[in-house]
Amino acid sequence: MKGLYENEMKLEFLSKSNNEAFARITVAAFAAQLDPTIEELADIKTAVSEAVTNSIIHGYENMEGKIKIIAKIFANTIEIEISDSGKGIENVEMARKPLYTSKPNLERSGMGFTIMESFMDEVHIESVLGLGTKVTMKKVIEKIPSSNEEKELEGVGVV
Repeated sequence: MKGLYENEMKLEFLSKSNNEAFARITVAAFAAQLDPTIEELADIKTAVSEAVTNSIIHGYENMEGKIKIIAKIFANTIEIEISDSGKGIENVEMARKPLYTSKPNLERSGMGFTIMESFMDEVHIESVLGLGTKVTMKKVIEKIPSSNEEKELEGVGVV
């Protein structure tokens, strides 16, 4: 039985840095069915990149593990859940602060969560030390009426 969502995909891959582009492109291809603008698609790709990179660099550090992505579509919204079974985040609120980084030696900017929050409509982070982290992001895709729809709406005084 189908849930409240209209479509769903699941993806699981190893925490290798070259899989970050694979994850970003796969989620973007799935999101394309909502007919997003190029800017909305770029926002989704950037947020997915940041979340996957966090899992690879911070969640698993120098170990190899699996990263899971579940993407769901509801009406004009995409929800993307990216999770790992890595080391977890000790202080989520601290990690969300701009420029905070637990790895200053890697020349990281500490902007991952800030970037996710600026490009997506909602970002929820759950993390348990020693068990891993799950980032759930939502983005509403604005529907642009076609010229026929606009003419119909003008006829009833909506536009």
